[in-house]
Amino acid sequence: MPSKQSADSVSIYVPGAPAANPTGAYHHKANHNQNRSVEQSGLQASQQQATTSSTVAPKVGFVSLGCPKALVDSERIITELTRDGYRVASDYEGADLVVVNTCGFIESAVQESLDAIGEALNKNGKVIVTGCLGKDAEKIRDMHPAVLSVTGAHAYDEVITAVSKHAPMPQAIQDKKSYDPKIDLIDLAGVKLTPSHYAYLKISEGCNHRCTFCIIPSLRGDLVSRPIDEVMNEAVALKKAGVKELLIISQDTSAYGLDLKYKTTFWNGMPLRSKFFDLCEALAKVGIWVRLHYVYPYPHVDKVVELMAKPGDRGGLLPYLDIPLQHASPSVLKAMKRPAHSENTLARIQKWREINPDIVIRSTFVVGFPGETEEDFEYLLDWLKQAKLDRVGCFTYSEIEGAVANDLPNPVPEEVKQERYERFMAVQQQISEQKLQDKVGKTMTVLVDEIDNEDFIAICRSYADAPEIDGHVYVDDIVKNGQVALKVGDMLTVTIDEASEYDLFASYAG
Repeated sequence: MPSKQSADSVSIYVPGAPAANPTGAYHHKANHNQNRSVEQSGLQASQQQATTSSTVAPKVGFVSLGCPKALVDSERIITELTRDGYRVASDYEGADLVVVNTCGFIESAVQESLDAIGEALNKNGKVIVTGCLGKDAEKIRDMHPAVLSVTGAHAYDEVITAVSKHAPMPQAIQDKKSYDPKIDLIDLAGVKLTPSHYAYLKISEGCNHRCTFCIIPSLRGDLVSRPIDEVMNEAVALKKAGVKELLIISQDTSAYGLDLKYKTTFWNGMPLRSKFFDLCEALAKVGIWVRLHYVYPYPHVDKVVELMAKPGDRGGLLPYLDIPLQHASPSVLKAMKRPAHSENTLARIQKWREINPDIVIRSTFVVGFPGETEEDFEYLLDWLKQAKLDRVGCFTYSEIEGAVANDLPNPVPEEVKQERYERFMAVQQQISEQKLQDKVGKTMTVLVDEIDNEDFIAICRSYADAPEIDGHVYVDDIVKNGQVALKVGDMLTVTIDEASEYDLFASYAG
């Protein structure tokens, strides 16, 4: 069951998706071509129909589009609504209203968001819009004038206020509020839309860079880091809730704490600086897997790589870095206004591998950026062959409304973009296949994501595989004494028997 390694996926929680059991949110995984498959998320919700009864709490449907950072925003809104007594609807018809958390990063995402708003209006009629596309409220209202309210990214309080206005909590329920152990658990870790064994942990919002192809600063503002004690409290709460893996996300993870001037805060009686290395060192001691995403290759990242290389110190900090490099050609990087140069990055990657030969590096690239010549693209391919990155996704460039790059000269024709994309992925496929072949015969620790009860296979991930964007480790021999011996969230040691372009196949001794 090989999987296709692709660009970043889009997570959508859609009321009304077909269910195998009563879950209230559903996870659509889409590659850059918007091909979708449906799987359940871990959020439980009642299957009762919406009601206007004065003694029953209203139900809210939720559609969440975009990146993991937007997903965390959705989780926070649902957490707050749940704390206030609201229930989560499992379909449009069963909801008193629907919240659509939009994406506005690229044109295809904008259109998908507008379509999702229209679908929610058609199937429910009462829709609140939030998220990145909310910055362009006029566009939303021009196409969908019936929406109840429109807010921008991470506008948590405004969304809660809008829900309270248009689906007010009955006074009888407010008067009877009392201790509820389920709500107490929510206070510890928050509602998570991911499967119960892993969770995204957002450490900051916004970005100080002004890349020409990106509009994140205009959507989410400059860098704002969360206090380190707040991050650590959430990490520990998630572990207590049963999470086995934390996926650390932000717009610029390695810049964490810059805006706080690396302020020292006390946590559990110990002083902690609000700095990338200090945060990694503290998270490593939580006792579960910690995976770093959106890390820029600044020089100070070297110290974190050194930490990853020390088994006694790194704890759960995985030797895995997700670094959005975007390109390698100096002229293209200059046009993009990226904060790193390819020569320095290649030398840094080589240094990291000297420090820790087991480190896994994932990245994403853009081909067909305005002004990209064949020489630039060949430079990128040569760089890729030298860097030998473990996991790579690729996009063809598309215009983003409001991005400076739209006005750059010499746009690349669509057919050339596609041809370069295919050449790029062919080179990376060979690199990936060879790297995975080198793992055959080795033993690895893997985390069980899913059990296939028909073929009796466990679909797992190793430290080298982030959920949704990387490959899998397919494990057989999971039936012991006539029963499946594993469950989702288990950690197990396996022996790698075979490899394909993007996945590994292993056996489990039990």
